[in-house]
Amino acid sequence: MLFRKRNIVIIFCLALAVLVGVSCSSSKTTNQKTPTEKQPVDYIDPIIGAITYGKKSKDAHGFGKTFPGAATPFGLVQLSPDTVSDGDNGSGYSFEHETMEGFSFTHMSGVGWFGDLGNFLVTPTTGKLQTNRGVPENPEGGYRSRFSHDTEVTQAGYYAVTLEDYKVKAELTAAPRAGIIRFTYPENESARIQIDLARRVGGTSTEQYIKVVNENTIEGWMKCPPEGGGWGAGAGNADYVVYFYCQFSKPLKDYGIWSADIPDVPRKMRYIRQDDYQTAVKNAEIFKGKQEMQGKHLGFFTNFSTKEGEQVLVKSGISFVSIEGAKENLEHDINHWDFDKTRKEARNRWSEAIKSIAVTGASDVKKTIFYTAMYHTMIDPRAFSDVNGNYIGADKKVHQTNSFTYRTIFSGWDVFRSQFPLQTIINPSLVDDEINSLLQMAELSGREYLPRWEMLNSYSGVMLGNPAVSVINDAYQKGIRNYDIEKAFKYSKNTVDNTGNGELGYFHKHISKTLEYAYSDWALATFAKSLGKNDIAETYFKKSKNYKNIWNDEVNWFRAKDSTGIWMEWKGKTVHGQGCIESNPFQQGWFVPHDIEGLKTLMGGEEAFKNELITFFENTPEDFLWNNYYNHANEPVHHVPFMFNEAGVPHLTQKYTRKICDKAYGTDAYGLCGNEDVGQLSAWYVLASIGIHPINPGDNKYQITSPVFNEVEIKLDNNYYSGKTFKITAQNNSKENIYIQAIKLNGKPLNRFWITHEEITNGGILEMDMGPEPVIN
Repeated sequence: MLFRKRNIVIIFCLALAVLVGVSCSSSKTTNQKTPTEKQPVDYIDPIIGAITYGKKSKDAHGFGKTFPGAATPFGLVQLSPDTVSDGDNGSGYSFEHETMEGFSFTHMSGVGWFGDLGNFLVTPTTGKLQTNRGVPENPEGGYRSRFSHDTEVTQAGYYAVTLEDYKVKAELTAAPRAGIIRFTYPENESARIQIDLARRVGGTSTEQYIKVVNENTIEGWMKCPPEGGGWGAGAGNADYVVYFYCQFSKPLKDYGIWSADIPDVPRKMRYIRQDDYQTAVKNAEIFKGKQEMQGKHLGFFTNFSTKEGEQVLVKSGISFVSIEGAKENLEHDINHWDFDKTRKEARNRWSEAIKSIAVTGASDVKKTIFYTAMYHTMIDPRAFSDVNGNYIGADKKVHQTNSFTYRTIFSGWDVFRSQFPLQTIINPSLVDDEINSLLQMAELSGREYLPRWEMLNSYSGVMLGNPAVSVINDAYQKGIRNYDIEKAFKYSKNTVDNTGNGELGYFHKHISKTLEYAYSDWALATFAKSLGKNDIAETYFKKSKNYKNIWNDEVNWFRAKDSTGIWMEWKGKTVHGQGCIESNPFQQGWFVPHDIEGLKTLMGGEEAFKNELITFFENTPEDFLWNNYYNHANEPVHHVPFMFNEAGVPHLTQKYTRKICDKAYGTDAYGLCGNEDVGQLSAWYVLASIGIHPINPGDNKYQITSPVFNEVEIKLDNNYYSGKTFKITAQNNSKENIYIQAIKLNGKPLNRFWITHEEITNGGILEMDMGPEPVIN
């Protein structure tokens, strides 16, 4: 049968050739001519948002502040280039810089303030060994090098660049707990790989240890306490040790350690940047052939000669627990020298991770923005435990878990708004991990309350509110409950009691704190009610109304007052400060997500509420950069566009969310209008662009808005949810047809502009008909 079919095909081809004068091509040739279909992972571009400040900067907060290097979904290692160690450059990289220090194995994503990590800085060099970084104005004075963006390649799990001063191409890729770099050298008798063990973003490690294990391997550690700066220039109290187990493809024959006799001063950045300190590093003593050393400012180098195009690889496992953990992480993740294999595995990890939401029916530009946003929501909270389950707890002791992955980097004030609501839909097991981690921190720290902004077990106390309580309540209400529920409630209540509006019923001289603490009172009350703790629920529901205590009829808005009840000076709704953090009263005053009807009453009813919203948006600049009205560049207002749904004018939610998606996000380094803030800014886009977003995390409602995409498919985790997929379709959707004409849920008309978490996770389809004009009832 096969023979006969093949002959028929050949006869047909010959006949066709006679008729049209062409020959039949083999299937192999035909496939080669067909362009490869672009996969969702191919739209990811980590350069989006990878700038701190540049020519377009209009404020003191800057842009995305992401890193462009290689990572895996929620992985412990982020292997990325570093252009800077100093200042408000938390990721260690900014697109406007023209020189590069090297490539380090740990990075923060999208944070304001002085950053941290950036540990184990590896730099390929040639010529004379230099032990200090040098400065951008004079890269020859240190080991940094010029580079051109024309040589940069940024993809999911892969980064490449050429260091111009050394003519060395560097390629980076990552595994969950290890990374590998491939350097391609020119012909040179004095080529080198050097590792600055003291380097740390925002400061320095204060003590290091290194040992040459064999002719291909080094191991050691770097201590990074607050005295060395780092997170918040030390004010964030980050205190950790990074362990490494590092191997080289080219044997260590001519190697050594440098040790700087640094001045006896604090190790924070303002001292490090001083001339005497830098001179000491530049004049570090070189110990050739030294196999082991412990000191205050160490580095390692290995010299070799190279032929033109010769490739030398270096790989390292990283652990925050032990050298043994770093070794096990490396041997588990990259037990070979096949760079391309690891690169392919990293790409496949991202391809699998972003399958949770598939979008169709929009331009490549929109897909690039969307899938890169998905990518940015899957950097944190990152793994902090080793592959064997060991982790350092908040008591500084080693603990072990098999039931969950211990996680870190919880930017609470940012991420409770969009990032964690998104993860409850697409990564519920991650939410379980994070809650278990937060509970461990509360217990092992001895504090018995939850961190607000956690980094590597540090209770940094950054920003305000009690966001961990919101995350726990939201998860519980959605059925995500693989943790000790009674312990979760105990620590949530302790948190609210420890930090809240107190007996005054408002916070002294503060609008932001009063409103956000009122919301966390509501979250605790809702949690209590669900657990049958009705007396506690009643008490905290009453406390959640305390936002009303700072409404001032004289100015018809929220106004700070002191502990004696005296109103603070009023400078107008749009003037920053006045008891507001990173906002003004007009922006912060919308944060009453748990009692919108009460907020309407204060404002004078729904019409007044609607008119205030319209004023808020009509005065917002077209570029959505930092401003005094709807300031998408910062978190306090992220729920506000969806409040038009609650004001009886849902078409304005549709209008403005589509406009924000179009104007506030882009495809280059300036593609994020504000700080990424550990996934929050991107999570807002993911949710809004598919047509749903919460106002009040914990009430299980998502507001419906105009989708950017014609079709969205969400894959649901059957370990948590009964449905397999949930689809959102937008018929006749286009740049002009942004207004919803009608909605159906599973074939039945839906006469409301919200949908519940259960309706989504049961699976089904939400259908929207779109048109060019709003439907106004």
